[in-house]
Amino acid sequence: MDMDMGSSSSSSNSSTMMSVFFTATDTSLYSMAWTPSSVGTYAGTCIFLIMLATLFRFILAFKARAESRWLDAELERRYVVVPGKPALAQQISQDSASKRMVLSENGVEEDVMVLKKRHTHVRPWRLSVDPLRALLDTLLAGVGYLLMIAVMSMNVGYFLSILGGTFLGSLLVGRYIVIMEH
Repeated sequence: MDMDMGSSSSSSNSSTMMSVFFTATDTSLYSMAWTPSSVGTYAGTCIFLIMLATLFRFILAFKARAESRWLDAELERRYVVVPGKPALAQQISQDSASKRMVLSENGVEEDVMVLKKRHTHVRPWRLSVDPLRALLDTLLAGVGYLLMIAVMSMNVGYFLSILGGTFLGSLLVGRYIVIMEH
C-alpha cells in the first residue's frame, strides 16, 4: 500500500507545471502539435515569438496613433449655435467655477476667464471609432495572452525571445506608443 501511494505521488508530481526555468528544446507551444523536434524547429519557434512580441508593440503603437487621430478629429468637430440657448461666453460668465483675470505678456494686457475643470469629459460613442477601438483592444489582449502562455511554459529560450521581441518592437515603434494629451 505504501508503494502505491509513493508511485501515485510521483506521477502527480510529473503532471504539475514546472515552477523553474529550463532549457529544453522540445517544449510544446500552445498545443502538443507544436512541439519542436530539432534545434532548427526550436529556433523557428523562438523567431516566431520574437515576431509576435514585436507585433504586439506595433499594435500598441498603431492603437496609440489611432487614439491620437480620433482625439484630434473630436477636437476639430464644428459645433453650431442653437437658437434660444445661451452663448458659451454667457455660460462661462455665470459659472461659479470661473474667475475673471488679467493676462499680461510683453506689456499687452488681455481680459480672460479662467475655468476649473470639474470632471472628465467622456467622448461620445461613434460608429466610426469605437468598433475599431474594441477590435484593437481584443487583438492586444489575444496577442498578450499568447505571449503570457509562452512565458508560462518556463522555457528560457521562449522567455528570452519574447524579451528580445519586446526590445526590438520598442526600438522600432516605441516612440509612437505614448499618447500626447491635448
